[in-house]
Amino acid sequence: MKKLFFVAGLLFLFGSLSMAQDLISVADLAKELKNPDYLVVSAEIPTEYAKVHITGSVNISYKDFFKPGSIEGLMIADADIAKVFAENGVSETKKIVVYDEGSMKYASRVYWILKYMGAPNVMVLNGGLEAWKAGRKPVTKNPSTVEKASFNGKANPGMIASADDVKAAAGKPAVVVVDVREANEYKGLDGKSKGHIPGSINIEHLALLDAKGLMKSKDELEKIFAASGVSKDKTIYLYCATGVRTGKAYIALTKILAYPNVKVYDGGLNEWIALGNKVDK
Repeated sequence: MKKLFFVAGLLFLFGSLSMAQDLISVADLAKELKNPDYLVVSAEIPTEYAKVHITGSVNISYKDFFKPGSIEGLMIADADIAKVFAENGVSETKKIVVYDEGSMKYASRVYWILKYMGAPNVMVLNGGLEAWKAGRKPVTKNPSTVEKASFNGKANPGMIASADDVKAAAGKPAVVVVDVREANEYKGLDGKSKGHIPGSINIEHLALLDAKGLMKSKDELEKIFAASGVSKDKTIYLYCATGVRTGKAYIALTKILAYPNVKVYDGGLNEWIALGNKVDK
């Protein structure tokens, strides 16, 4: 019996560690910076990458995945996503570390797209470039030389919720729709936002990071989501305006808290409104 409990404990421990491994610390990334199995990706826009970036990192902006058109933030086709990655030297066979300036929203967005496209080993640098610089790790202004790669990951549509899915969630206690934007946007008070999807709750993506810009602990995250009625037994749909800010909540819920049923409404509020749907304030 003791042996059984010991084995169960080890399985729980290793399961918890694997969940946390989708975030990588500055110290751990620094050890792997010259490892050819690793590829470091800046999710910043090119002008920010040109100012300063982690030595050896390549630049794939979160905006590279925006589909041209009147609805900002819609994601380009799967084949086009794969092409963006391949042309910038990203293969799904690599261990990929994504980072941004420190908000982790852009990095988490590119992380989510990589996971959606079937890349199995993807991590986000906890604290981003700010934490990297604070740790006195190497940075440069010189762009990295990129050799094209093959990206052959298979997209997972099960990670995405549609507008119809979100509509169907109305009044269902087993489904919760979470708006991760700032509170003023949710309330329609910031001048840019008309409000929120009816029935959705607001958990700001900013609330998931601590004062140092690092992801909060498992216990802290559990309290944040539980306080708003977001529990492991429910199906959770995450959204913002464009899908960009949902990534942090996706990592927190799926990789730290091990919630099994989490999807991103990738069209977000921009698509919701464009389709003529109602919003509340």
